[in-house]
Amino acid sequence: MPPPNNMPLERGYQLLNYTIVKQLSAGGFSIVYLAHDEHDQPVAIKEYLPNGLALRSEGDRVLATSADNLALFRHGMKCFFEEGKTLAQIRHPNVVRVVNFFRANETVYMVMEYERGRTLQKEIQITEGGVKENMILYVFVHLLNGLREVHLQKLLHLDIKPANIYIRRDGSPVLLDFGSAREALGDKISKFTPMYTPGFASPEHYSDREKLGPWSDIYSVGASIFACMSGLAPQAADQRTREDKYQSVAKLWAGRYSKRLLELIDWCLVLDPLGRPQSVREVQKELLEIAASEPDKRPIGLFSGFKDTVTKLGKIELRLGRAPGK
Repeated sequence: MPPPNNMPLERGYQLLNYTIVKQLSAGGFSIVYLAHDEHDQPVAIKEYLPNGLALRSEGDRVLATSADNLALFRHGMKCFFEEGKTLAQIRHPNVVRVVNFFRANETVYMVMEYERGRTLQKEIQITEGGVKENMILYVFVHLLNGLREVHLQKLLHLDIKPANIYIRRDGSPVLLDFGSAREALGDKISKFTPMYTPGFASPEHYSDREKLGPWSDIYSVGASIFACMSGLAPQAADQRTREDKYQSVAKLWAGRYSKRLLELIDWCLVLDPLGRPQSVREVQKELLEIAASEPDKRPIGLFSGFKDTVTKLGKIELRLGRAPGK
């Protein structure tokens, strides 16, 4: 039997110098609010509130549901807080900006810049016949810029999916709602609260969590591009490990999209973690080369920055102690 849903904070509630306006979303791990700061500027506030471990039935305080769950709740809260600290250090246009994080009401809050636009999931829903290749290239090349920076900070996203990719009004993408702190609770509460999104989560999300790495996020990137084309997520990875019904998109959708892009999706969605691209750089380099080789599908504003992006990739490799291109 699933646990009861937590009550959100009421409209008008004062949380430090932020005033709650409304609830934006709620999941098994957290509630996200729209709020205004003391200058009446909008922000998004994410409240750590895992169903199955803690409950707020009234008022504002969050209480563990049992003495046994208290230690696990606090462990997840510590990971959530540390994630906020790490994200606050990242200043990248394609990663959600964390501007504050603090403890209150016996839990933790993460304050983020409020973005205007719509999710990639919404874009998929309103686009007939699949998202155009030039938009896919534009969105994911830029998004991978941000994901690369996240990985350089020794942080994984672990919940990449179209609903967590936001397209601003100027067309630029931003990566939202990290799941790495959620993953810290592992399968201890997954029987109550899903820790992953079926279809977008890699096989190692379900088991062998010690194998999680950048390649796990890359699986989710491949699944997200798949969804842009088909409108649906691919078969869930746990089902694929039992009976793999995944069909190569390089064969299935030949002619609809460029061959190299379809082959890249197949590569990203390999079940074996070692069989996938091992770094964001590998995927981004491939996307840039696809854009270079397909002039008619090249997104405006992407190829003009091709040399700059390649130069940056080389500099990052040097920082990591590798020769460029290795």
